[in-house]
Amino acid sequence: MLKFSRHNITRCTVALATLVVSLASVAQTERVSLPDMGASADTIISRKEEEDYARALLRQMRAYEVLNEDPLVAGYFQDMGYRLVANSDRPNKSFTFAVVDLPVVNAFAAPGGVVVLYSGLILAADNESEVAAVLSHEIAHITQQHMERAIESAKSMTIPLLLAMVGLVLAGGGSGEAIQGALMGGSAAAQQAQIYFTRQNEIEADRIGMQTLYQAGYDPRGMGEFFEKLGRITRPMGEGPPEFLRTHPVTVSRIAEADNRAQNLPSPAPSDGRDFYLIQARIRALAEAHPEKALEYFRFRSERADITETQQEALDYGIAIALQRKGEFGESREILNSLMSRAPHLAFELQIAALDLESGKISAAVERLAGLYQSFPGNHAISIAYCDALLRDSKPGSAETASTILRQQLLTHPDDPTLFVLYAGASNNAGNAVRAKEAIAESYYQRGSTQEAITQLQALVNSEDLDYYERARISARLNELQIELVKLDIEDEPPPE
Repeated sequence: MLKFSRHNITRCTVALATLVVSLASVAQTERVSLPDMGASADTIISRKEEEDYARALLRQMRAYEVLNEDPLVAGYFQDMGYRLVANSDRPNKSFTFAVVDLPVVNAFAAPGGVVVLYSGLILAADNESEVAAVLSHEIAHITQQHMERAIESAKSMTIPLLLAMVGLVLAGGGSGEAIQGALMGGSAAAQQAQIYFTRQNEIEADRIGMQTLYQAGYDPRGMGEFFEKLGRITRPMGEGPPEFLRTHPVTVSRIAEADNRAQNLPSPAPSDGRDFYLIQARIRALAEAHPEKALEYFRFRSERADITETQQEALDYGIAIALQRKGEFGESREILNSLMSRAPHLAFELQIAALDLESGKISAAVERLAGLYQSFPGNHAISIAYCDALLRDSKPGSAETASTILRQQLLTHPDDPTLFVLYAGASNNAGNAVRAKEAIAESYYQRGSTQEAITQLQALVNSEDLDYYERARISARLNELQIELVKLDIEDEPPPE
């Protein structure tokens, strides 16, 4: 049985925090393309190590149960991130964008092209350009190889230490409080490790990030506006701590520089920010432990005189979700139908389908989702909702239809544990118990429980009713996971005295 001491977990998490590169300011207007002459930083981490690290980090966040994998939320910020990357100076580099449900105004970039937004930051933003500004800044840290340079300059920061993060692919779970505490506890160590190069890296990320933000079509004023807001949020009693002790340095001069550069750029086409406000409301409505608190917030905001029609629409959407969570289905449906009659949106359609499922109207949900799937074939959010509805439907052929859709989705989302859980249900309903058990094992692995996945596959491979091809396939996957555990070589060692 694989064991993990609290010391091991904290040590590995602090190792991650030490490599995290923080947010801050702005940029210039023109991008100068120079020939790539190569750099020693290119050799610090191989492409394979980057890919392994990115996948391991996602599994770690799932193990801690903080990764937000709501298809609408995750899809929106992935689209935003890829739009920015397409307009960066390294559009072909691999990136992974994720949202964690932690009420902290924060974001970080990690090796392997991973950029993580905290839900607290998203909820603190006034518009999409502010969040895009943060993403563009973090993307610049990655494209400019700031972490690789830091690892290169820190002789003790070796690749094994970097990839020790994989040790947090837990055999069990973990709480959001645990990872939040570990990351917050590691922030001081992270700042000490960055103290000699943070300023230079931040200035470069500011400059490159502003270029990317503008060229992607977002309002460049969002950068200065958000960092000014960040300064207010992190300033207790009107005075902030010394800049060197801050995880995210924000100074008056850097904010002014952002504003000045933004003023020298043409204004982009105006946007009402509808999709952003809807996603922001969805995050708040689903993240609150008690839906009554979400309702109180949305109703209080609705009373403000400066709320736009688009923002009010998002507030109503949030109210509908919170009411559904309270079990007040009738009032929730009334609001959603009203929203649909005014200006239809996929988010409203999916929420009505979810309401139908929760209230026992399976056929209505299947019919609605089937229509959406025909209109938007391959859409990830629709596919998940449609397959969920099909698996609750008792009609002949529903499981087979779900299986077909899920196999297609797994080709483009091979690391999504929700798809494996649904595929297990579809396979079981279709009478394929072997595929169902394989899918369950894979869902454990993708959620960070590698040892449990191995246990499931070991029990399955010892079954007498497997044919030759099934046994070979399962044995091969079992061997891959066992080799991965051997490579990790993690022991339960006592903390140093």
